[in-house]
Amino acid sequence: MIDLPITYQIFILFTLLGISAFFSIAETSLMGINQHKLNYLEKKGLRSAKLASKLLSQTDKLLSVILICNNFSNAAAASMVTVISIQLFSNNEEVLLIATLVVTFLIVIFSEITPKVIAAAHTEKLALGCSFLLYPLLKILYPIVLFVNFFVLSILKIFNIKLNFSEKHLITMDELKSVISSSSKVITNKNQSMLINLLDLENDTVDDLMIPHTNVEFISFNQDIEEIIKKLKTFHHDFILVRESEHQAITGLLNIKKLVKFIDNQESLSIAQIKEIIEPPRFIASGTSLYKQIQNFQENKYKIAVVVNEHGDFMGMITLEDILEEITGEFNLNLPSDDARIIEEPDGWIVEGSCSLRKINKIIKLQLKSKKAKTLNGFVLEYFEDIPETNTSFKIKNITFEIINAQDKSIKTLKIFK
Repeated sequence: MIDLPITYQIFILFTLLGISAFFSIAETSLMGINQHKLNYLEKKGLRSAKLASKLLSQTDKLLSVILICNNFSNAAAASMVTVISIQLFSNNEEVLLIATLVVTFLIVIFSEITPKVIAAAHTEKLALGCSFLLYPLLKILYPIVLFVNFFVLSILKIFNIKLNFSEKHLITMDELKSVISSSSKVITNKNQSMLINLLDLENDTVDDLMIPHTNVEFISFNQDIEEIIKKLKTFHHDFILVRESEHQAITGLLNIKKLVKFIDNQESLSIAQIKEIIEPPRFIASGTSLYKQIQNFQENKYKIAVVVNEHGDFMGMITLEDILEEITGEFNLNLPSDDARIIEEPDGWIVEGSCSLRKINKIIKLQLKSKKAKTLNGFVLEYFEDIPETNTSFKIKNITFEIINAQDKSIKTLKIFK
């Protein structure tokens, strides 16, 4: 090496620094690449993505080959600087000290920090490019890598450290929501909201979204036919629940569209005719997840379900439209919106007691939580363990409430202050 011209030696030095820089780029880019994006590119048939995926499937060997080559080039660069300094300035201790500091500076700046910063900024492109060189290099140096890994794995075994590189690519539901929320540049706000709402279906149940039994309308066969027709004319939905008489169990579901000709043309209509066209109700258990229920709607081809508790008592009803609107937002403009239960004022919100905690948290951005109560009325009754009177003011978690109207053993209207 000493016999080489000084220009060649300097060229070799910077070549070694460049090699070290390459392995620094490879390490940062491959370890930082988005695994899900890599899987997508691999499925598209991109050869570099396939190579990168194969390398990452044996992360311990990949790191070994990168670090072996990187440290070898750094050590060779340090030796090269020593040779150059001795050749130019003889065996001077001060010169050797300065040369050591210089090579350390060069390695840190040009072979470590700068390449890694560049790799962190262009992870995907550089990782895919580096894989073309690293894959054959791993094959060539495989015996050396195995030899080094034998000692590494032995040390890990002594300290009982287990390796599971596959788990680092797994993503939790909360992490997925965070990814969606932070993707405003590629996903519109509307689509973000829909995706997050869709993920929430797994955690929420039909109890959170159902129309409570106190708000469900019925027709009873013990009513006069004139009363039934009057109710059907003013009813906003396509289906209405049917029972034999008041306070009895639900016996069916009536499709009002099938009675339109009788109602509109004032034709005679009898209870017997109504009984002929009622459909059997679909019962579901309280606590069924919204995700499961939308699957039930899809697989069994029905749109309305009656929610019952473990004793078979009627608790409420839920429709396919309710769940779809939970994902997409209100889309049926012809029907009264549930959001009408929340009226914003300058100093707060007027809220109906039957409004669900879930809807309040979503619209007003609060964090009202209860293990049992699903509505604001239940939440307040659970807090007081009694039925408070009208004009009662109270605080829960620094949120001020005032009861505007309480009657019939429930709270009808409250005000939530800003």
